[in-house]
Amino acid sequence: MSILLPFLALLAAGMAAAYFRVSLKAWVSISAAALIVALLLKASLVATLVAALLLVVVATPLLLTGVRRSRISAPLLKIYTKMLPTLSETEQTALDAGTVGFEGELFSGMPKWKDLLAQPKPELTPEEQAFLDGPVEEVCRMTNDWDITHVRADLPPEIWEFLGTHKFFGMIIPKEYGGLGFSATAHSRVIAKLASISSVLSSTVGVPNSLGPAELLLHYGTDEQKNHYLPRLAVGKEIPCFALTGPTAGSDATSIPDHGIVCEGEWNGAKVLGVKLTFDKRYITLAPVATVIGLAFRLYDPEKLLGDKEDRGITLALMPRDTAGLEIGRRHFPLNCTFQNGPVRGKDVFLPLSALIGGEDYIGHGWRMLVECLSVGRAITLPSTATGGMKAGALVTGAYARIRKQFGLSIGRFEGVEEALARIAGNAYSGSALSQATAAAVDRGEKPAVPSAIAKYHCTEKGRETIRDVMDVLGGKGVILGPKNFAGRSWQAAPISITVEGANIMTRCLMIFGQGAIRCHPWVLQEIQAARHPDPETRVREFDRTLFGHIGFAVSNAVRSLVLGLTGAAFGKVPGDSYTRRYYRKLNRYSANLALVSDVSMLTLGGKLKFKERLSGRLGDVLSQLYIASAMLKRYEDQDRPAGDRPLLAWAFHDCAHKIELALSEALRNFPIKPVGWLLWMLVFPWGRRAHAPGDRLGHRVAALLLTPSDTRDRLGEGAFLTPCANNPGGRINAALPKVIAAEPVERKFQKAIKAGQIDALTVEAQLQEAQLKGILTASEVEMLKELQELTLDAISVDDFDPSELVAASFAQKPAARHQAA
Repeated sequence: MSILLPFLALLAAGMAAAYFRVSLKAWVSISAAALIVALLLKASLVATLVAALLLVVVATPLLLTGVRRSRISAPLLKIYTKMLPTLSETEQTALDAGTVGFEGELFSGMPKWKDLLAQPKPELTPEEQAFLDGPVEEVCRMTNDWDITHVRADLPPEIWEFLGTHKFFGMIIPKEYGGLGFSATAHSRVIAKLASISSVLSSTVGVPNSLGPAELLLHYGTDEQKNHYLPRLAVGKEIPCFALTGPTAGSDATSIPDHGIVCEGEWNGAKVLGVKLTFDKRYITLAPVATVIGLAFRLYDPEKLLGDKEDRGITLALMPRDTAGLEIGRRHFPLNCTFQNGPVRGKDVFLPLSALIGGEDYIGHGWRMLVECLSVGRAITLPSTATGGMKAGALVTGAYARIRKQFGLSIGRFEGVEEALARIAGNAYSGSALSQATAAAVDRGEKPAVPSAIAKYHCTEKGRETIRDVMDVLGGKGVILGPKNFAGRSWQAAPISITVEGANIMTRCLMIFGQGAIRCHPWVLQEIQAARHPDPETRVREFDRTLFGHIGFAVSNAVRSLVLGLTGAAFGKVPGDSYTRRYYRKLNRYSANLALVSDVSMLTLGGKLKFKERLSGRLGDVLSQLYIASAMLKRYEDQDRPAGDRPLLAWAFHDCAHKIELALSEALRNFPIKPVGWLLWMLVFPWGRRAHAPGDRLGHRVAALLLTPSDTRDRLGEGAFLTPCANNPGGRINAALPKVIAAEPVERKFQKAIKAGQIDALTVEAQLQEAQLKGILTASEVEMLKELQELTLDAISVDDFDPSELVAASFAQKPAARHQAA
């Protein structure tokens, strides 16, 4: 033991230094002190000298910067340069766009939780709250989703007029241009509330406030363009759309074949320099009704009228609807979700250079402009749409599960239904926290490229899972379409959000980790920039600094992963209360795991990592769940740690932890280099996987929250449109819940009397009369049960139609076709 003691002391000192991330000099000092202590504890003198020599051999080149740079860093720089992956224009632009917020801390292995909790609580101004309580509430009351989706296939004229009059299309437009100038948080909550009654309504409002002409003009437009278009867009005098996707270019938008040729042409009777455009676009939301069309295309200057360069790159332009040669095609029909959508085409369409967004200064910068705006718009519209649906779905389905009875018992009491209700509530809780966090990042001035991809992917996936569970609970009530069905159209529309603004498969496998590993990592982007620095001396100096910073970072995360894994992350200074500290500690462990596995993946696979999409997707899942869990903890703190929310927080957190460990285990079991995967497994899972999906007992507590009115339930559904009115069957079901619960004791007494043979009548009405006559029920109790019967019937009823009502109008107008079909 005396021989091993110095080496064990050296190892312990190294692990402690790595765990707490001290400097190289501090590490040497701690190691020297550890050897002295070992000697005092009767360690072998020879062994201690050997250990000291080993420390000197390792530490000397690291501490002598000149030697380290010339003998270690310079040769490694040559190898590193060859390993760097080649990035496409799309990838490079995506990496250069956006900013890094708290998601960067999640790659650190030691997140600074105080920075997260110090972020301001997202709050609405009085004006924004008044807008939600006034015009938003009113337009939701006006909205009949069945009329919109089945009868009109469009919003009615009075809603279009209302949206324009109340500046719904101008939420992001500053007041100086006649808009509302709302925060991203307000924008998010408006979309969520609209989505809880109609996805057609939320899409129609969301697109002009997301990736479209207004957003692009605000950031890049000339003063003339802003002054002309923004006031008109704000009040709906102009309806915008943006044409990006085409038949052969979807996710890889930089390969678009749509092109423009610089030339001279006629515009308003004058001969001017401009662009002759040829394009074919599809899936363009609002195109059928748009009055101004934004267009992405690649600009060429074969005659070099603008300079020496022929291929000028992707450029953006604005076209009035009446532009000669512009063709607005017929409508697409996206899964019975009848928001305006269709193709846009044109051949040899001439526009002056003044129609280019930003003018000549922004020629060739189109893809960067789109990516930067998309990171903002994608952080709000789709996550908010999914969140609004989840909130309404959670409360209404919970109420329905209490009202609907089978075998004399509310279906919400059956364990199978409880399992679905728990998922619905947990997803609504985590999804709304995620949506709120990303909108808040935009309000802080960030361009959250990675969080927006996380929010888009996970909110829409949670939304899809939620509506599936809602449909399972509703059964036939959800299947039969009609005015009484509050879920069917949401079920049909779920794949749309999955597909648009970056298909979810691509978002998960390419974007979240692909961007996150470089942008959020504290050293990788700096290393790449150092390796590409034009000055040789600076290149070596900066690469040396970043390389050894990265090595120390990787060693620290290896040690932290092992130590936190062995101890179950039971120790460590973190914020929170006695209930949540364990959650922060777990996230510290998973953050170290992510950083370690990411580093090893990049080191061992190099440029091939970008083609390992399964591995990237799984590591992206880890980053995403870390971000979601962080957002939930921030929400819990912002709401003053409500004790009633703890079951929801616990369910959603355990779901995150389970998914993190599942993703890590799948990544390591399938790691391309097996021995590396085995080594990582020992560091990440020294005791094996320990996190499990939320348990049945916890699920029971969460499901019960949806079945009974409470402050917790109200917080979960806050912001959804739940006003009971003729056009809102879900609102009526939710509003019935307190009355149904109040009537349950009377109902049990009534049913008990029937079973005991005290009541002989056969119909419910006669039974109630008999019960009152025999003194079993009072008059008020009879009235209560009559109201219960009416409420229950309204909740469980479905629609039926005359066959003629289901015949398409176009078919009904063709008697010959009808006769032939008959």
